[in-house]
Amino acid sequence: MGGKPSILGDIYSYGILLLEIFTGKRPTDDAFEGGMGIQEVIAMALPNHVMDIIDPSLFKQESDEENNELEVEENAIKKEFDIENQAKGLMEDCIASVMQIGVSCSSTSPSERMHITGVVNKLQAIKNSFINKKKNAI
Repeated sequence: MGGKPSILGDIYSYGILLLEIFTGKRPTDDAFEGGMGIQEVIAMALPNHVMDIIDPSLFKQESDEENNELEVEENAIKKEFDIENQAKGLMEDCIASVMQIGVSCSSTSPSERMHITGVVNKLQAIKNSFINKKKNAI
């Protein structure tokens, strides 16, 4: 404590926030007591095991009404199984990319952290890639 506030500190906080949002865990959780921090655990899981560390509540349905509507939609989608698998893979790729940004921003060394312009550019590129690939899959 006692250090001067800096943009690099803000970048660190942003990275931790991204990791917390997608995992549903805090850096102070018991899961990280063994000397490995949230950043290290996520970095080890990326990119192939990203869905193992994602908070499952991000994908839960909100209500029975939505479930009924989704059931009808799911039946239509099941007819196009390949599109469903492509969408799942696309989502995993996007989540892994965002999580990588979180890991990069929360690097222990301030000089290794991404600059905010790089963060914004990468997030925009991920969004654009997702939209374009989703359009092409349909």
